[in-house]
Amino acid sequence: MGGRLVGAEELAACPILDLQAIREFPPIPFSEQELKRLKEDYLLVLGTDRFRSGEPVTIRNLKKRFGMDPDKSEPCFYNQDWYDHEAFIDLPMPCGWQLIRERVFEDSRAVSPEILLGQGRQFPSAISCTYAFFATWFCLGKRLWEHDFVWCADTDHNGDRIYVGKYHDIDGVNKNGFSIHRHLALRPCYGAINSY
Repeated sequence: MGGRLVGAEELAACPILDLQAIREFPPIPFSEQELKRLKEDYLLVLGTDRFRSGEPVTIRNLKKRFGMDPDKSEPCFYNQDWYDHEAFIDLPMPCGWQLIRERVFEDSRAVSPEILLGQGRQFPSAISCTYAFFATWFCLGKRLWEHDFVWCADTDHNGDRIYVGKYHDIDGVNKNGFSIHRHLALRPCYGAINSY
């Protein structure tokens, strides 16, 4: 994978992530042929489920470590707290290898997630995207999805789809930060009024 790999050596050489050392390396579940075919567009990332402290690697715990203020340090999370009480932020990062696409598919832009799922797309989990974002930033010096959002498999308690990414606002209105949002589905509580 060349410079497109975040493996055990890269993670160990990055103390700021403070990840627990991996004792048993999981086998790579992709064939050599698959890796060669996908290496231009994907990163191969080794996930681990624990920090050195023993705490699980979750969005909540990553947010505690990296904060929400780009004036203090970057990378960080975008300053919002709507998801602090949602179940998906406490799901641990699974141990193992994942291939994660570096850029969004051009033909997926502005297409609803339901249509994309109906076309056979498979969305990654929010923790997989969040972990990959920070691991790739620190280990490879790459910013994933700097100006784009990516759909995730997770939903909030209302069933609204989670999407993440867009670290930098090219319009300069919002501060930098890894964003986590939800795509509000239309429900009966939405309606129109007139104004004269």
